[in-house]
Amino acid sequence: MRDFTNGLFHIPTKEERKIARAGAPLNPIKLAAMLTPLQGAFFFSGWLAWTVDAWDFFAVSLSTVRLTEYFGFGENTHKVTTAITLTLLFRSLGAVVFGILSDRYGRKWPLVINLIIVAALSLGTGYVRTFNEFLAVRSLFGIGMGGIWGMATATALENMPTPARGLFSGILQQGYAVGYLLAASVNISYVNRTGNFRMLFFIGAGVSLFAAGIRMLLPESPLFQRTVTERRENGEAGGNKAKAFMTELKQMLRTNWRRCVYGVLLMTGFNFLSHASQDAYPTIMQKSKGLSSYKSTEATIVGNCGAIFGGLIAGYISQYLGRRLTIVMFVALAGLMIPAWILPDSFGGLAAGAFFLQVGVQGAWGVVPIMLSEISPPAFRATFPGVAYQLGNMASSASAQIETTGGDNLRQPNPKFVPGGKEPETIPDLAKVSAILLGVVAVYLLVVVSFGPENRGAEFEKAPLATDPGAGAVDGKDLVGLSACGARNGSGYDGDHIYEKDLEKGGLGADSAHLGTSTPPSDKDSEGHSTHLKA
Repeated sequence: MRDFTNGLFHIPTKEERKIARAGAPLNPIKLAAMLTPLQGAFFFSGWLAWTVDAWDFFAVSLSTVRLTEYFGFGENTHKVTTAITLTLLFRSLGAVVFGILSDRYGRKWPLVINLIIVAALSLGTGYVRTFNEFLAVRSLFGIGMGGIWGMATATALENMPTPARGLFSGILQQGYAVGYLLAASVNISYVNRTGNFRMLFFIGAGVSLFAAGIRMLLPESPLFQRTVTERRENGEAGGNKAKAFMTELKQMLRTNWRRCVYGVLLMTGFNFLSHASQDAYPTIMQKSKGLSSYKSTEATIVGNCGAIFGGLIAGYISQYLGRRLTIVMFVALAGLMIPAWILPDSFGGLAAGAFFLQVGVQGAWGVVPIMLSEISPPAFRATFPGVAYQLGNMASSASAQIETTGGDNLRQPNPKFVPGGKEPETIPDLAKVSAILLGVVAVYLLVVVSFGPENRGAEFEKAPLATDPGAGAVDGKDLVGLSACGARNGSGYDGDHIYEKDLEKGGLGADSAHLGTSTPPSDKDSEGHSTHLKA
């Protein structure tokens, strides 16, 4: 009987477990020690880019009330939050533009330019005088923000030793939570004291420029540069590269359209999971639970600490248990923590619930960067993850509207109501609405992940360039050794190379025949050609 979960719940043998973890030691300190100084610098550069991107985004969320007062909207925050929606909608355009530039021209300069643009727009936000200017600047910021994640992920992870990728994927993704924590700390310590909300945007612009400077000091991605050099040495360079790139991009979409659809469905679920657990939380704390703005921010910070912890743990264990199984475990944990997230009335209980819920939510998110990179069409590792991520973000941008509409129809007694007072008798029951939405999304994600693909251990160094003939037809599974998927499905991988029987099936093409030997490969074959995969 066919296993539609692709071996998700298969119990591997001892030998399969040993090979599937790609030689990863159990000690996380030893995993970190596997990185060379340059690999560590690349990771820090990608992590910092994603962290400052989060700071620049959350600067508006943290300043919503002050921006509402500044533009003269009274207590109606709806217009200001429109800027957040526009930012989310335009992120997909940025992901497409900068993802293509990165896969075509390299990882370095597209990311540097992207960070400079983000810095300029964050600085511009601090100087706007009218609401229309504010909307225009934040819409453009959305384009800039959309390009960061895909390029930051490629920069941070593609040059890293395969065994260490799970751990560092978790660290990378939680740069988003760190960015929020840093911005929230400045908001509490400085903005709340002085009222100068513009400082959040000015500091964000400065840190973004710092991140751009760090990336400028580092060389081009060695993996990308090595492939370019080998093509040039083999006489494979030249010709109309722009035309070749577009040809392979079209081929990738024709060949991998199902994978592209799956990526968007996956990231739609993940983004809904994140928004459902975060967007209405401060309002729930203040309106439904009666906490002050300060205590609400403290509870949010505690939740983000749980997010960082969960991301680290989940990323680490995904190298041993598999990407999908780890996600399933942490999404299930998030579902189980929903009652503890909304039912307590004390600050301690609410903060503890937020901590453990975010361990589950952001723990699952910690596996996303490396999982998306591994299931990507190999030649498009910056474009595919970034576009899938941001299209999912676009689809989930309705989360706030869903919660608001649900709250209008599902109400609760107002704990602050006093007969004859100004407070209404009932208020939207956002806690219950958010809990229902979160539960539905958790079930959706469990289904999507359980029946999806997994290419744990994909060897990125064997990936072709996006301008190579046939690059668009190469699948991520062609780069996998005896991973969890390979072992469970009986494919002929030996952990490093591909057996002859796989080549006989036509899975990799004649140009990759040198990979079918059991001897260690060199950088060139007997005729001096590159050993990177080509279709």
